[in-house]
Amino acid sequence: MKITFYGHASLGIEVGGKYIIVDPYISANPNASHIDIDTLKADFILITHAHGDHILDVEAIAKRTNAVIVSNAEIAGHYCQKGFQTHPMNHGGSWNFDFGRLKYVNAIHSSSFPDGSYGGNPGGFVIEGEHKNVYIAGDTALTMDMKLIPMRTKLDLAILPIGDNFTMDVEDAIVASDFLDCDKILGYHYDTFGYIEIDHEDAIRKFFNKGKDLMLLEIGSSIEL
Repeated sequence: MKITFYGHASLGIEVGGKYIIVDPYISANPNASHIDIDTLKADFILITHAHGDHILDVEAIAKRTNAVIVSNAEIAGHYCQKGFQTHPMNHGGSWNFDFGRLKYVNAIHSSSFPDGSYGGNPGGFVIEGEHKNVYIAGDTALTMDMKLIPMRTKLDLAILPIGDNFTMDVEDAIVASDFLDCDKILGYHYDTFGYIEIDHEDAIRKFFNKGKDLMLLEIGSSIEL
């Protein structure tokens, strides 16, 4: 499994011979100006919630690649009405896709489209690949529901927001990693806006002091599990 960070909460995942894009907000992010969305491969696009900083490039990528858009029922319905291929899900539900098993799990946040229309309830995803399992938290506060995930799935990586103000901060993300029984963390949802700027060295040190590995990737960089 290869995971590429495209800035903010945007990810590319290669698993099972398939290409997944998560929450694409790239073209308007000045920090990601070197990423060309027209070069990104996508068989699936996963959307955690409907905020503009998570869906900006969904339509452009889906039109070019004919990717299947996977999200909650309301978001999937929104894109289905526009003629896109979609797969609706809801909290607690799982589905076996070509790349592995995907589960839609709880998040504590809000969810509306940029025009104010209803975007359903926010969520996160657990991907169970053939060899590795990953949790993508989406935008969320720390929640006790995270304790449920390792009861079903042994995680190899947890992707957690750490920017504070709109989501968890670093300290809460450390607690989340305890709840998830996962000490390998990829941080995201930080630095894009003034509200969520962080001290990178301090964040890494706080995780290290708890015996955990926090990775903060350069935009466009990848890790392999």
